[in-house]
Amino acid sequence: MAIAYLDSSCVVALAFAEPGSRRLAATLGRFERLLSSNLLEAEVRAAFVRERVAARTDVCAGLDWILPDRALTLEIDRVAALGGLRGADLWHVACALYLDPTAEDLAFVTLDVAQRRVAAAAGFATPH
Repeated sequence: MAIAYLDSSCVVALAFAEPGSRRLAATLGRFERLLSSNLLEAEVRAAFVRERVAARTDVCAGLDWILPDRALTLEIDRVAALGGLRGADLWHVACALYLDPTAEDLAFVTLDVAQRRVAAAAGFATPH
């Protein structure tokens, strides 16, 4: 699998060199392409503000943005039926399903345990 959808928890972990970030970087290095919803930018920038650290402009470099051109009602309903997630976490899994409805050609990478469980239930490979 050469493409992965990346949740903001991963970018935050890398930006702040959290424990396990080296392993995460190695995992991400195995993918040819990394994708995410542009919601990730807001989530990551909010983390910089919360931590009172100047935002790094390079943390989202190399990501390709997913910009759905329709409502994701079907994907949101499908994800919601798999387990309870917060809105942003649900949105990320729904965006991944928008890209790959079969969940066969896209990995989903997150550090959030509940989100990983739901993404796996949707059929995504969930390396960590």
